[in-house]
Amino acid sequence: MNMQAMLRQAQQMQKEMLKSQEEINNTTFVGENGLVKITMKGTKRVEKVEIEKDENFSSDDLEMLEDMILVATNNALEQIEKKTEAKMGKYTKGIPGLF
Repeated sequence: MNMQAMLRQAQQMQKEMLKSQEEINNTTFVGENGLVKITMKGTKRVEKVEIEKDENFSSDDLEMLEDMILVATNNALEQIEKKTEAKMGKYTKGIPGLF
């Protein structure tokens, strides 16, 4: 295989990776365990936290708790992304779609 063919193949693979990543980013994922339901985009951003109603908590308390969980989860995910970029970025510079 000549160098031009290899470059074309690499470019095609890069386009396919970017398309796949975009598809994942636009997908909504839902995790639930019976009491808690979390809705998250493929970008790893939490969109919504829902806690099953309980007679021990008022609706306002549950709503505040849901918001606090959402913010804390997104904060933790941001820290993971920053650490990943700091550690792995040196290996993936110039390769879009990786980390």
